[in-house]
Amino acid sequence: QVGGFAWEDCGDGKDPVVLKSLSVAPDPISIPGSLRVSAAVSSSKAMASPLKAVLVVEKALGDLWIQLPCIDQLGSCTYNDVCTILDDLIPPGTTCPEPLLTYGIPCHCPFKAGSYSLPASDFDLPDVELPAWMTNGNYRVRAVVSSGGQELGCVKLAFSLQSQ
Repeated sequence: QVGGFAWEDCGDGKDPVVLKSLSVAPDPISIPGSLRVSAAVSSSKAMASPLKAVLVVEKALGDLWIQLPCIDQLGSCTYNDVCTILDDLIPPGTTCPEPLLTYGIPCHCPFKAGSYSLPASDFDLPDVELPAWMTNGNYRVRAVVSSGGQELGCVKLAFSLQSQ
């Protein structure tokens, strides 16, 4: 499917972390703009540092899907420890930002096993200077999170971006 938001859990039922639901509006996503997200995730296993995340990002060019490189931590990147990135963004000891705080969703490792759900919540997407190759278009992303070589979760997303 080209264009339009779609998601899929690609963990084949074997991974401890499962994306149960995800909705994103508007479609296409507008930058800058407001993004409304709702999601539900369940984890049968606690997740602790180091949590490795591998992203493969593709952009549609006509009928072809082109894998985008990893440039300045954007694109098809491998993040060796998401936990340290979270600690840089939200200093440990500070409260998690809204709406995570209200719904009891953790923003630091370790993440306890359990079910987490985010009712429809609005996020402001700032007017960030995106590189030219990351502007308007249709995208596919595959994200795999693992720890110690064991896959914890896998998600595929498809979405369209429209920047002003």
